[in-house]
Amino acid sequence: METLLRHLAACNNARLPGDRLPFGIGARQVGWVKPALAAALADFNAIASDATHVTLAEDAAADLPGIARALALRGLMRWRGEAFDVRATPDGPVLSTIDRGALPAFGVQAQGVHLDGLVRRADGLHIWVARRARTKALDPGKLDHIVAGGIPAGLGPDETLVKEAAEEAAMPASLARRAVRTGTVSYAMERPEGLRRDVLHCYEVELPEDFIPRASDGEVEAFELWPLARAMETACAGDAFKFNVNTVLAALFLRHGLLGGAAADRVRAALPR
Repeated sequence: METLLRHLAACNNARLPGDRLPFGIGARQVGWVKPALAAALADFNAIASDATHVTLAEDAAADLPGIARALALRGLMRWRGEAFDVRATPDGPVLSTIDRGALPAFGVQAQGVHLDGLVRRADGLHIWVARRARTKALDPGKLDHIVAGGIPAGLGPDETLVKEAAEEAAMPASLARRAVRTGTVSYAMERPEGLRRDVLHCYEVELPEDFIPRASDGEVEAFELWPLARAMETACAGDAFKFNVNTVLAALFLRHGLLGGAAADRVRAALPR
């Protein structure tokens, strides 16, 4: 149990502002930047920077993708070729877009989807567990959900879930659309790549026993069907699961009664929201 609590605490370990400066588009703050990045951003005419704020002019919001690309070419961040929406709040209007690789450097909040793929068998509830490909840049070889992924620019959570289900697990849209939302998990986490400020839209679906997920896009090395209790034992035993998967699993364990009493209270209080 202490290990599971450690996972939850690790996902919310960022202390803001720390040494970061607010980064805004016009009057709306959308992220946090380190002093070194703030200094680099001062090279761009559309950006005003002082000791307390870094601000991209509102009428230059469309320049943000190009600015991030220029900084990536200087080696200041990764470039992944996938645009994400930039908002001041999770449900606010889209103010611009930015490459996924630049999100941690700019401290911009990202959104994603995670799916608990469950199978109800005679011997109890089971969950499909994926093993991430060893070639992944982030947490290679770690255990993951059957479906999980970031929400790209222009899409919402439900659309992304259906898209990711097809790409990652060869799951038909008819099955993916059976999934029900179970809530959201939010956190601010210091990672080697920078500041991860994520909102995870969590889903759960009961899958038929004859559905076998198939890795179809190279993101996943293999799938295994585990008793749900084994997933909890693994999450509580070490670091086998990708860092943020533990947060979604903890909520699943609570929902299905695998945690009770004082343990449930401690996990519930520690869940990043």
